[in-house]
Amino acid sequence: MANNTVEINFILLGISDMNELQLVLHFIFLLLYMAIIFGNLLIIALICLDAHLHTAMYFFLCHLSVLDVCSPTVTVPKMLESLLLDRKTISVHGCIIQFSAFIFFASSECLLLSAMAYDRHVAICHPLRYAAIMNGTVCAQLAAVCWAGGFLNSLMHTVAACDVPQVFTVSCTDPFINILLVVVSGTIMGLGSFMVTLISYVYIISAVLKIGSKTSRSKAFSTCSSHVTVVTFYYGAMFLTYFRPPSTYAMAEGRLLSVIYTVITPLVNPLIYTLRNQEIRGALKNALGTGKVPIDQQRSVL
Repeated sequence: MANNTVEINFILLGISDMNELQLVLHFIFLLLYMAIIFGNLLIIALICLDAHLHTAMYFFLCHLSVLDVCSPTVTVPKMLESLLLDRKTISVHGCIIQFSAFIFFASSECLLLSAMAYDRHVAICHPLRYAAIMNGTVCAQLAAVCWAGGFLNSLMHTVAACDVPQVFTVSCTDPFINILLVVVSGTIMGLGSFMVTLISYVYIISAVLKIGSKTSRSKAFSTCSSHVTVVTFYYGAMFLTYFRPPSTYAMAEGRLLSVIYTVITPLVNPLIYTLRNQEIRGALKNALGTGKVPIDQQRSVL
């Protein structure tokens, strides 16, 4: 009997149609990917090894770094392969796995950023109760909710959009359910998480402005500066990529924004936290044995 199995692949458009740029782009993204992995693994190692960083704030930062390692690992290796080998296809099952994993990590990161904002809200608005409120159990529960929420969102999209029998007739099906899921998911995961973060910072700003000492106000704001920068960059790239009217969408621009969202953002996070965070810099200097920077003694919650 003849084997009638037909392998169905999707064609990847890639970043550039210019063949002469393929090798250059490969090495650029290879360097960026290596920097992402190294930077985030460094933060994870410092937080795990330095007892001074065993606090709620750095517990969530450790989870953020894990997500920033996993998220680009879903897409960048395939992109590097297509740029180097000119193999611009992906199997249906490979596409489903990549799609599911990307939604999982992106959704989890949205929720985690809102949990980090809540942590800063408690630290500044309720400093005397901070250790009691953000104890180890609460931190673990919030982290579990973030990961579970990302998984459920990924599962919902995967079942609805990537059920294998339906892939073969995707061009003939009514996309209403898929569009509805995107809107609902975007509202809950994206806009919902953003609103939680925004409301947390409204309370933070209100509390800080009531502080009489200018030095104390500056110190309070500095504890949030790294997180605010990360949130601004992350949500700015996400909204420009996924929440624009279809009439304003251009394919080339969309590909560029996708690269920023999936590659540049995970690289920016460790840079921000290592360059602007005194405790991380202090832990790094201690690990390298080049000196010791005073580290704020906070009660461990891990």
